[in-house]
Amino acid sequence: MLEEIEVLIHSSIRITGEQIVYVDPFRVEKEYHDADVICITHDHYDHFSPEDIRKVQKPDSVLIVPEKMEQDAKKKLSEFGNRIRSVAPRDKLTIGSLMLETVPAYNNLKPFHPKSSGWVGYLLKQNGRCYYVAGDTDQNKDNETVSCDVALVPVGGTYTMNPEKAALFVNKIHPRYAIPTHYGSVVGPQSAGDEFSKQVNPSIRTVLKL
Repeated sequence: MLEEIEVLIHSSIRITGEQIVYVDPFRVEKEYHDADVICITHDHYDHFSPEDIRKVQKPDSVLIVPEKMEQDAKKKLSEFGNRIRSVAPRDKLTIGSLMLETVPAYNNLKPFHPKSSGWVGYLLKQNGRCYYVAGDTDQNKDNETVSCDVALVPVGGTYTMNPEKAALFVNKIHPRYAIPTHYGSVVGPQSAGDEFSKQVNPSIRTVLKL
């Protein structure tokens, strides 16, 4: 199910279709070099990894980063030149056949991802579906009205939602499919995906990719 989506590890996501899109490539095990678009949610090492971006990029790949990361990305990935695009929350872009919209991503009480940083999740529209990659976030007033077909949400706890809170969030936005991320390696036990699945509304299909 949802064979076009791979969660390679943690929050490293690959979506294939008319455009091949990566979100936060990290610990990439092989040289793909097939990315049309690479989306970065924020600057933490497990989400912005120049080494891994280079494993998926090709000569015409477009790299999308939050505004506060633009200069750092240009310095560390100078080969992209003018193919680095910076975004703020609630921006909309069209790149080829891909329609993209950014969604604010932040913690409510935890200090790890403050709203003031301008970090983002992404709504990605292709394959006749809208995919929501939430980034490192809690449920908040800016993302709880998202409408999508597939929601990929962090469930590992500590820095993001835990399985219970992630399930409450997914039940609120009610996509057709939910995929848990951000567990099983850097943070969060492997059991977090199953814990999340048990608490999601049965009318939503939970798909485990890790």
